[in-house]
Amino acid sequence: MRIDERIASGAEPAFSFEFFPPKTEDGEANLAAALHELARLEPAFVSVTYGAGGTPAQRGKTIDIVSRIKADHGLEAMAHFTCVGASVTELRATLDRMRDAGIENVLALRGDPPAGVEARDWAAADGGLRYSRELIELIRADYDFVVGAACFPEVHLAAESAEADLRYTREKVDAGARFLVTQLFFDNQLYYDFVARAREAGIDVPIIPGIMPITNAAQIRRFTQMCGASIPPGLLRELELRADQPEAVADFGVAYATMQCADLLANGAPGIHFYTLNRSPSTRAILSALRALAPWRRAVAA
Repeated sequence: MRIDERIASGAEPAFSFEFFPPKTEDGEANLAAALHELARLEPAFVSVTYGAGGTPAQRGKTIDIVSRIKADHGLEAMAHFTCVGASVTELRATLDRMRDAGIENVLALRGDPPAGVEARDWAAADGGLRYSRELIELIRADYDFVVGAACFPEVHLAAESAEADLRYTREKVDAGARFLVTQLFFDNQLYYDFVARAREAGIDVPIIPGIMPITNAAQIRRFTQMCGASIPPGLLRELELRADQPEAVADFGVAYATMQCADLLANGAPGIHFYTLNRSPSTRAILSALRALAPWRRAVAA
C-alpha cells in the first residue's frame, strides 16, 4: 500500500521503524528478532537502508529484506535508494528489480560519500547523478513508486546555509517527494522551527520526525558527529552521569525519547520514524507508552 495514503488515512499517527541490512550471522539474528517483536506493534510502515556505500550487493540485500518483510510479516516496507557510486543505467536496473519484487515505496537519498571523502568533496559516478532531487525526477518520470525524501532540521553537512538547504528540500518536493523524514534530533524546537520555515517556503507534504532512542552514550556521540546533529547540554550531562552504567543509559534513553515523542505528537507531528538500529526493546517500550498515553488525542481535545 502507498505510504502517503497510510500517513493521511491512519486512525493514529504513522509510527514506522527503520532497519539496516546486517553483515554478520549475529546481525541477521538481531534483525530477525527485532522484526518478530516490532511487527506485533503493527507499524504504518518500515524501511530498510542501503548500508554504507550502496554497492550492488548491498542494493540487492536491501531489496531482498524488504521483500521478505512484506511476505513474512505482512508489513508495508520501503526500500532506501541512493545514487552514490551508480550510473543511471545501474539505477534503472535497481528500480526495475524493486518494481518486479512488488515494492511500492522508495526513500530517495543522495547517500553517504565513500569512506574518507568529505560530503562537500563528493562527486557523482560516471554517468550518475549528484543530487537526490535528480534521483526523484528519474523515479517519478518512469516509475509508479511513492517517493519519500530526507530533510535536516539542523542543516545537511554539505549545504552552504540553512536557506540553501531548505531550497534543496523544496526542490525534492517539487520533483515528486510525497513525504519527508527528518534526520535524528534531540531538541524538539529544532523540528518545530524547521517545519515552520518549510511551510513558509511552500513545502506542504507531511514531515515525519526521525527519532533515535539512546541506548549507548558513546554510540550516540559518534552518530551525531557523523550526521551533524547536536546533543542538548542537559541531555549530554545526564548521559555523562551514567557513562559507566549501560543499563541506566538505556533506561534514560527510553524515558527521554518517550517525552520527546509525546511532545511532538501533542503538537501535530504526523508520526514518528524510529531509528531502531535493528534492536526492539527501547522502541517497543516507547511506542507502547505513547499508545497508552495517546498525546495526539489530548491535543485535539485541548
